[in-house]
Amino acid sequence: MGNKQLIGAQGEAFVARHLTQRNYQILDRNWRIKGGEIDLVAQSEFGVIAFVEVKTRTSTSFGHPLEAITRDKAFRLQRLALAWLTINHRWGIEYRIDCAAVILKDGITFELDYRQAVL
Repeated sequence: MGNKQLIGAQGEAFVARHLTQRNYQILDRNWRIKGGEIDLVAQSEFGVIAFVEVKTRTSTSFGHPLEAITRDKAFRLQRLALAWLTINHRWGIEYRIDCAAVILKDGITFELDYRQAVL
């Protein structure tokens, strides 16, 4: 696993812990089909499914991590969410797409900017 992949995996693990501490159940991690990948799929204690795109960086030198979510990426996330709901027989359930920006400082400290229902 390369350094970028390792940093990404650390960010996803941090966000998964953040969600479970808030009574979410992680349903899927790195769910992948031909059309792309969803980083995290979690269900809130109220039954809402959250599809979470995680962007992890070591600094904001090249911009905020959420700036990496382009219009095309947003459309892909919507299609992937609908595919996950269909494949997992959850059609009709309330869902949302969240984005999490993680800054990993000094390789140990995490800074989180979590935004619900961005799409």
